[in-house]
Amino acid sequence: MPRDDATRLSALYDAHAAPVWRYVVHLTGDRAAADDVVQETLLRAWRTPRILEQDPASTRSWMFTVARHLVIDDARSAHRRREIAVAETPDVATSDLTDALFEAILVEEALATLSADHRTVIVRAYYGGLAIAEIAAELDIPPGTVKSRLHYGLRALRLALQEKGVTR
Repeated sequence: MPRDDATRLSALYDAHAAPVWRYVVHLTGDRAAADDVVQETLLRAWRTPRILEQDPASTRSWMFTVARHLVIDDARSAHRRREIAVAETPDVATSDLTDALFEAILVEEALATLSADHRTVIVRAYYGGLAIAEIAAELDIPPGTVKSRLHYGLRALRLALQEKGVTR
């Protein structure tokens, strides 16, 4: 491996390996599998020169997406399905919550980028299920202000998610 490639790979590892590893452990609960996924993710990034030329935030977003796909591919693989051995068949089938977990993490990170005022009305409206009038009364602000904050907050949230590569 040429010296320049070794330097770039080392810088890529230093900047992104730990967050990607924590993310994969969060998804899978398996530290050993996380090591393998991080290694494969770094290898794919190194093999994709355009990724190394992007800004660090875009590179990290790309790496999180690749890691997520590797986790999903592993979970869906026939190899993985044959390895699961249980004494008794479970009564209730459990669904794979990987997608929901990933989406929750992305939304949480995007909400954190908003101003406190915008975040407050969005959380109360969408997660709290409150109407405009209820939010206005609770925050002691006019309903028009709630509507405005909700509009501009959702707009900022959409932009934050676009920056993470979630929406167009």
